[in-house]
Amino acid sequence: MNGPDPLDNPFWSALATRHWAVALRDGDVARYPPEFAPFLGVASADADAAAALAKLVAPGETVLLLGIAPAGLPSGWTLQALGDLAQMACDAPLEVVPGPEIIELGQRHRDDVLALTALVYPHYFRARTMDLGRYFGIYREGRLAAMIGERLGTGADIEMSAICTHPDFNGLGYARRLTAWLTNQTLAQGRLPFLHVSPDNTRARLLYERMGFRLRRHIPFWSLQAPVL
Repeated sequence: MNGPDPLDNPFWSALATRHWAVALRDGDVARYPPEFAPFLGVASADADAAAALAKLVAPGETVLLLGIAPAGLPSGWTLQALGDLAQMACDAPLEVVPGPEIIELGQRHRDDVLALTALVYPHYFRARTMDLGRYFGIYREGRLAAMIGERLGTGADIEMSAICTHPDFNGLGYARRLTAWLTNQTLAQGRLPFLHVSPDNTRARLLYERMGFRLRRHIPFWSLQAPVL
């Protein structure tokens, strides 16, 4: 009998495999250091999380959970449902539309990446998020116009993440070009590309559907705040 699908518990799965070297872990609870991402995962809903949470989450700090949250929490902790995300995956190569050169983003591009993601993902993209995977971008007029990266995942799958375009360059197809290009690279490596998008972001969700991504499931998303001492 097959076990749970890692994509149903993506934070825990990535922290236990792809990102084990940076994970802060105590028993059945693991998290990313705050400078990497505000994400925490538990091995299962019935995990004994009380002592681990107290060790891993600072007083008053808020972390995010995806797919699975602990059923029992210590007194004073606040778990808030943020609604479901659409988890989408693609199992066939996509058409890569013509466009400007795609380059790998490194240390010298970090300030540009942080400036762009601050416009779109101010809570999720941190100072060292780029260290979690490869990131790629398109520059126009000396500015980072659009980008994409790799974040969560295991040996079998990779998340397409931080897909964003600077507002000054919207409508030029850059996000579509980057997404198709990296999706095809991932498939060529024998891995399944997947991504998460808010169902309220109709424009992005429909773009991914038209490209060839299909809804895998709606996956619950929560914030968890530690009590203030």
